[in-house]
Amino acid sequence: MVRAVSITKAVKEVIDNDLSLQDALGRRYGNYTAIARLIKPKVERDIGKRVNFDSLVTSVKRMKPRLQMAQGGIEDVMGRSVVNVRTDVAKLNLEKSKRSLEAARTVMATYQEEFLQVSESNSAITMIFDQKLLEEIHKKFNDDDVLDEQSDLAAIIVHSPTEIVRTPGVVLAIYAKIAENHVNIEDTVSCFTDTIVVIRMDEVARTFSTLTDLISECRAKIKKRQRGIITK
Repeated sequence: MVRAVSITKAVKEVIDNDLSLQDALGRRYGNYTAIARLIKPKVERDIGKRVNFDSLVTSVKRMKPRLQMAQGGIEDVMGRSVVNVRTDVAKLNLEKSKRSLEAARTVMATYQEEFLQVSESNSAITMIFDQKLLEEIHKKFNDDDVLDEQSDLAAIIVHSPTEIVRTPGVVLAIYAKIAENHVNIEDTVSCFTDTIVVIRMDEVARTFSTLTDLISECRAKIKKRQRGIITK
């Protein structure tokens, strides 16, 4: 019994870290045996011993209902989301220091009516804003503080209902759809119900179309489920 639980846990961790496997199981085109064979080396490495192949296949099958339930929650949130595009965006990456933090606070206070997103890590500050402000904002910082500067970017803003805060996998679904189209995400930030993805200007049309298609698909699935409930 302990061994079966260990296999199930290992299978869950492997699949949770692989978007393609989640998609294959969630959308029902994945072959359980083929998936089990594919992940067998990783599962055995995580467990530290060989596993029974039939037990592995059983564990993969058990993942399907869990993923389908999660997919339903993601579809409900995405189906009520909307996408907006902000073109001509710039990005400034700054070395984090007392001086740059104070300057960043000044910028936020000065341009609070403008499109401006600020995030920070242990070592850096990232500012995303309208490109027209680039020269003015750059002057607020010493050149030594600037790690990187980019322009000709766009911000794709996905505005979702508040349920996104309690629904795991929604932001991941957005990123996965963008990645499927081989679009590089230059930067991203999640702010309450808004998911903001920064990409190059020449990839706006493709990315916008991809995300609106995702929303349309989710809305169609919601209607299909609702018709099924009404019929019953």
